[in-house]
Amino acid sequence: MTETVPDRAASPSRRRDVLVAGSAGVFAAFMVGMAYAAVPLYDWFCRATGFGGTTQVAAGAPGQVLDRKVTVRFDANIGAGLAWQFEPERTSIKARLGEVVTVNYRAANLTARETHGIAGYNVTPLSMGIFFQKINCFCFTDQTLQAGEKRDMAVVFYIDPKMAQDADGKDVDTITLSYTFHPLRDAQRPVADNVPASRPGRI
Repeated sequence: MTETVPDRAASPSRRRDVLVAGSAGVFAAFMVGMAYAAVPLYDWFCRATGFGGTTQVAAGAPGQVLDRKVTVRFDANIGAGLAWQFEPERTSIKARLGEVVTVNYRAANLTARETHGIAGYNVTPLSMGIFFQKINCFCFTDQTLQAGEKRDMAVVFYIDPKMAQDADGKDVDTITLSYTFHPLRDAQRPVADNVPASRPGRI
């Protein structure tokens, strides 16, 4: 009777294969996790540093107001496929560092049906995003306008007094806050069906 001898040489090889396969699986899971985390991490980084002109969020007014003034310009844009008119109530304002300012933007639905939009924003110069503190804003919130509806939307902000001590901010005398409204698709019709009820005009 012949005795079967275990293949001892193949056993380490199988263990290496299992180890490699397990490592590959862990790495794949890690990369998937990082892909999901990339957006919130990037958003956190932008908000923490003002990178790319991202403004900051403030709970309330600062403790001091300086005499130095900065001109804040207001810009309004509409993305393709959204038949709205959108503009600020004023094109610019002079604000002291630390002074709380409220400015309204007005949006108007130029279509004959309900439409939806959402606004994004940034600040230029980009390095000034860290000093632009918003207390209240309509950005990143679904805005629904009925046919022909007009709506005033407020942004409440201040320029951080720390800008006066910043090497990049000491020579800046103008900051531009720019909003862009983009279309949101609703459940009934695609955005492409947003046909203006009349030609755009001033609100």
